[in-house]
Amino acid sequence: MPPKVTSWRKSTHSSSLGNCVEVGRTRGGVAVRDSKDPGGGTLVFSGPEWRAFLARIRDRAHEGI
Repeated sequence: MPPKVTSWRKSTHSSSLGNCVEVGRTRGGVAVRDSKDPGGGTLVFSGPEWRAFLARIRDRAHEGI
């Protein structure tokens, strides 16, 4: 069963072509989906998992990857 998300949002830096990742809050964390295929699948993260995911992205950005 897909998580219940009240509203999805995407970055203001997203292109108008719809090639975006959308993020929405769930009761226990955060859900992520592809804006081109919103029914195609959703990644669900707990709050701690989401924070760790973002921290790793920031770390990799500083590494130049």
